[in-house]
Amino acid sequence: MESIFSEKHILRNAKTELSGGLLVEPYERPSRAEYIVNRIRDTQLGNVISPGDYGMSPIRAIHSADFVEFLQTAWVRWKEAGFEGEAIPSVWPAGQLQTVRPRFIEGQLGYYALAGETSLSEGTWEAAYESAQVALSGIDKLLSNESRGIFSLCRPPGHHATANRYGGYCFLNNVAIAAQYCRDNGSQRVAILDIDFHHGNGTQEIFYDRDDVLFVSLHGDPLDTFPFFWGHEKEQGRGSGTGYTVNYPMPPGTGFASWRESLAKALEKIAAFNADVLLVSLGVDTFENDPISFFKLKSDDYLVVGRDIAELGIKTQFVMEGGYDVEEIGINVVNVLAGFDSR
Repeated sequence: MESIFSEKHILRNAKTELSGGLLVEPYERPSRAEYIVNRIRDTQLGNVISPGDYGMSPIRAIHSADFVEFLQTAWVRWKEAGFEGEAIPSVWPAGQLQTVRPRFIEGQLGYYALAGETSLSEGTWEAAYESAQVALSGIDKLLSNESRGIFSLCRPPGHHATANRYGGYCFLNNVAIAAQYCRDNGSQRVAILDIDFHHGNGTQEIFYDRDDVLFVSLHGDPLDTFPFFWGHEKEQGRGSGTGYTVNYPMPPGTGFASWRESLAKALEKIAAFNADVLLVSLGVDTFENDPISFFKLKSDDYLVVGRDIAELGIKTQFVMEGGYDVEEIGINVVNVLAGFDSR
């Protein structure tokens, strides 16, 4: 399986994250991508190639113009305002009569942020833009040749980003951008399977009213974990999109046997949808030693995950999302991809 990867991911190298009342080193750090690409090369999984540049149009097809402009300019405006550290939101428009976009950068951070843990730092926009190009390059290559699978090693990740909000380490929604690219280039029905530990609230929100993109997610119960306010089983879409959002929240301590039962149900939904292409939001923070999750999957389980997904027989793009046990992340990601390739 070929992989798309850009060294420009290093431009996103934030030094602070708000966690447990402290400013700590972010869990989402450059070494994540380096461990993965090194494992790909060490195991000779396939060629690692650089992305092309598909420009701003596919990004604007998903994200609002004002949000994109905010991401492009936020760091410079934060520094021009005289602030010393990285940009972290401190106030949100909660419970107000109306939401008016503030003029000052400090207010705009809260206007566009869905949570307070993710700082904006120098190079964030450039890395996020390149991450979207990694996703676009992967899906374009998949659609234009005979290969049945491809991996886009996106960093920063994307599935928490909505059309106009960032957070959860995500700025642009890579998998949503790739899915819309599919629709704009001839695919009639696109399925997204999100197997990250955390619910892909951004992807769900973007496609919530649509029946041409199926979104299915397996994740930690939002009663117990981030993003808390999305991902309940009763969330099933709206209007013409009713029935095209499917959520499988699971409790703390979930092991592979129970998790795989949910995966089987998800794959049945995808098979019934008769998708032209499948995009997998690949998070391996379901791993038993991950520092910010509570599932109990083991490294060998990810081989089975890849094989199960391959049984669908659908062209599949894997888009990198989360996974924060840095020592094992490369093994776990490559196991999914190798399992898929083995079928």
